[in-house]
Amino acid sequence: MINIAVLGYGTVGSGVVEVLNVNGDSISKRCGHEINVKYILDLRDFPGDPVQEKIVHDYNIIVNDPEVGIIVEVMGGVEPAYTFVKEAILKGKSVCTSNKELVAKYGAKLLELSKQKNVNFLFEASVGGGIPIIRPLNQSLTADEIEEITGILNGTTNYILTKMSNEGSDFSTVLKEAQSKGYAERNPEADIEGYDACRKIAILSSLAFGMQVDFEDIYTEGITKITETDIKYAKAMGASIKLLGTSRKERDHVYAMVAPMLIKPSHPLYSVNGVFNGIFVRGNVIGDVMFYGSGAGKLPTASAVVADVVDAAKHIGTNIMTIWSSKKLKLSDMKKAQHKFFIRVAGNTGKIKEQAALLFGQVEEVKAPGIENEYAFITMRMSEETYQEKAADMGSIISMIRVMF
Repeated sequence: MINIAVLGYGTVGSGVVEVLNVNGDSISKRCGHEINVKYILDLRDFPGDPVQEKIVHDYNIIVNDPEVGIIVEVMGGVEPAYTFVKEAILKGKSVCTSNKELVAKYGAKLLELSKQKNVNFLFEASVGGGIPIIRPLNQSLTADEIEEITGILNGTTNYILTKMSNEGSDFSTVLKEAQSKGYAERNPEADIEGYDACRKIAILSSLAFGMQVDFEDIYTEGITKITETDIKYAKAMGASIKLLGTSRKERDHVYAMVAPMLIKPSHPLYSVNGVFNGIFVRGNVIGDVMFYGSGAGKLPTASAVVADVVDAAKHIGTNIMTIWSSKKLKLSDMKKAQHKFFIRVAGNTGKIKEQAALLFGQVEEVKAPGIENEYAFITMRMSEETYQEKAADMGSIISMIRVMF
């Protein structure tokens, strides 16, 4: 029997306990050990809940108990999670976490420390909820050089954009609905401004390229400026707007960003709708691979955490090597990254069209039913720097969305 402790009895923590209760027998058979939850750390008490007998309020009880071999950290946030996890590893305990903030900031350090102590730091649930992606990057795709990772990494923003597209609703209306259904937090900033997706693509990039990618270095743009008019144009083009976290390697340069993008049905992520997530990976040998599933939620995320617990239990006394150096990977200047750009300009005169052609060269005019007094077009592929220079001279630009077709 292997004793574990769960730090935090919120949505994911209670899900971990539920998954172990519901599927305990089959999990034990696959693991080769019975998994027993000995402690649950929480500030609260849960009278009437069977877990109350396992609730402790002092972390020292857990970390100093030699019978606890694995700790599940599902508290969220950087502190005290980092302090607790670091101490657990130093005490010779493996750690499984769903905490993307912790992994994005300290993943490399905690992996190095766990290697030194011959234990494991596992974090499958930190990206994509129940979608297996960390383990495939670390094990299944190791024969490949990763050239690109692009993902719909946030279910809240994908739900909002899907509803706007399907119903023609405006952003604020759909956001309120998402909050009422529990898909968006009361303070949704981390989701709608792209910060959540940014941390996740930082983790995936670090694993793909084997060096520390700091999320603070990634250009990040949310969906708050996307309007129902943008959606109308997207439909007219047979396209869809998705918030994508993407990183790609071009020769010796790695570019990473989070931003709304226009994609067409030919793109693997086009059909990923609602609260679902999808992650597209391109390797130089395997080619294109897609991972799709529930990107959040109590039980999908808990399922990924428990899978890590099983992995850690199978590897007691053995460190699972993960190539993620603490050496910082310097991202290439985003000004040099190239895209096509969809641009809306106020006014629809011959002079404006002439100016657009003069500045941007050959452009593709886009029209959508019911929209007047503006001119919309798609540019040729150009660098971000070139676009900014030309846009400054264009003036009267209503909006811009990057194009991936």
